Amino acid sequence: MTSSVSNTTTNANSLYGSTSTPAQDPSAQDRFLKLLVTQMQNQDPLNPMDNAQVTSQMAQIQTVSGIEKLNSSLATMGASFTQGQAMQAASLIGRDVLIEGNTMAIADDEGRAAFELAGKASRVTVEVTDAAGQVIDTVELGAMNAGRHHFLWAPEDGTDQTAVRFKVSASSGGSAVPATSYSRETVGAVSTTAQGVELDLTNGTTVAYGKVAGVVSH
Repeated sequence: MTSSVSNTTTNANSLYGSTSTPAQDPSAQDRFLKLLVTQMQNQDPLNPMDNAQVTSQMAQIQTVSGIEKLNSSLATMGASFTQGQAMQAASLIGRDVLIEGNTMAIADDEGRAAFELAGKASRVTVEVTDAAGQVIDTVELGAMNAGRHHFLWAPEDGTDQTAVRFKVSASSGGSAVPATSYSRETVGAVSTTAQGVELDLTNGTTVAYGKVAGVVSH
C-alpha cells in the first residue's frame, strides 16, 4: 500500500505540474497536497481512489484559487474605473448639470430648469410652485417636439427662491404626453466614497455621478 500511495502522489504532482494555468498560492497548494496524501493514506485498500477522483479534487482547488485571482482582478479594475470616473467628474466643477427632479435653481434672478418629452406635444405647460405647493405662476410654452428642452423663469420680487419647484404638463390631441423633469444644479466639488464618485452640488446636496443626465454649457 505504501508503494501505491507514493505512485499516486507522484501522479497527482505530475498532473498539477502539467496544468497551463498560472501558478497558484503555494500555501494553498501545500495544504491541498497534505490533505490529499492524508486522505490516500487512510483510504480503503479494497476501494482505492482512482485517477478521476484525484483529477476532480485537483480541479476543485484550481477553481477556488482561480476565483480568488478573479476577485482580486475585479477589485483592481473597479478601483481603476472609480479613479477614471473621478477624473472625468472633476471637469464638471463649476458647471451646471441636469439631475432628475423638480426643484428650480434661481441664479441672477432667473429660474432655470429642463424637461424631456416622450413624444410631440401640441401644448406644454409649466406650473411653478412655492414651498407650500401653491402655484405661483403658470408658463405656457405652446407646441414642442419630443426630446429635451430648457426653459427660464423670472421670479417676482419677494419670491422665496430657496424652495421653488415646477411641474410640467404636456398633451397632444387630448392625450397626455409623458414628461420627465430635470433640476439644473451647479457642481461645487467631487468626492470619492465607498459607493463610488459623488458630486457635491452648490445647493448643499450630494448626488451620484451616474445620476447626471446632462451637462449644460454656459
